[in-house]
Amino acid sequence: MAEMTLLKAINNAIDQQMENDDTVVVFGEDAGFEGGVFRVTAGLQKKYGEDRVFDTPIAEAAIIGSAIGMAINGLKPVAEIQFSGFMFPGYNQIVTHMARMRNRSRGKYGVPAVIRMPYGGGVRALEHHSESLETLFAHIPGLKLVIPSTPYDAKGLMIAAINDPDPVIFMEPKRIYRAFKQDVPEEAYEVKIGKARVVKKGEGMTIVSWGAMMRETQKALKSLENENLDVELIDLRTIAPLDFETVINSVKKTGRLLVISEQVKTLSIASELITRANEEAFLHLEAPPMRVNGHDITVPLPKGEHHHMVDEKRIAHAIKKLANYEV
Repeated sequence: MAEMTLLKAINNAIDQQMENDDTVVVFGEDAGFEGGVFRVTAGLQKKYGEDRVFDTPIAEAAIIGSAIGMAINGLKPVAEIQFSGFMFPGYNQIVTHMARMRNRSRGKYGVPAVIRMPYGGGVRALEHHSESLETLFAHIPGLKLVIPSTPYDAKGLMIAAINDPDPVIFMEPKRIYRAFKQDVPEEAYEVKIGKARVVKKGEGMTIVSWGAMMRETQKALKSLENENLDVELIDLRTIAPLDFETVINSVKKTGRLLVISEQVKTLSIASELITRANEEAFLHLEAPPMRVNGHDITVPLPKGEHHHMVDEKRIAHAIKKLANYEV
């Protein structure tokens, strides 16, 4: 075991896969020499050379288009989009070609590519740096979407993503890149894509979250320790495919559902989870399902960001409200 931050765990995962498989290549804006804005890929170019770890122009469509061509022709590209809000010029390539290639070719061609992107707010960044855009990828058939909340999951999910025969969008909650450390196995391992993790078992309420919001949710629960709440906490880990079975089974047991996300409220992943709960567990519900989301606005600039971000106080208030609900 080694203590790692989430950032270090991702670096370690890519490093091990590059060492074991010379078809893995890493590239993006400043991803080579500098190791990326957040230094996630630091040291890889020095170790593996410029042919396998290299910088690209500021051209997201070219980055993703190149990844598609590489993947079809036998490489395993791990491409970085510097911030998730910069991916829109390349979104056409993702939706039009990357996600459809296996279906278009009737299984002849897959696109075993990973598109990494730091996402989310809470770091007082500029416009296009703080969006939470999960829905734009989860809505597209043919894509897998992964969001880790811990160093252990980050390493295992990254290795699983690189080994996956189809395209994986790997969104990294930059707010918690260096927030804490966790014991992580030094050897390579996979965390299954598409399987949620039950962080804490309980009988009185189901709380679902992912990414940086898991940490805020755990802070809120800690602040409510004296309330004697019996909470089941679920970390989705994967947004597409989404592990509805784990969530619905939990809701059938607890009768109450709260979803925590920093996404805008309308048409969010929380919306889908609540809809599924109403469709598949309605007769088990003891209270209307609730959600805590960001607001339906562009993420404010640094001085106003705190008005938009979901924090432990908002989460704690929602938990108490749902726990105290009576017909």
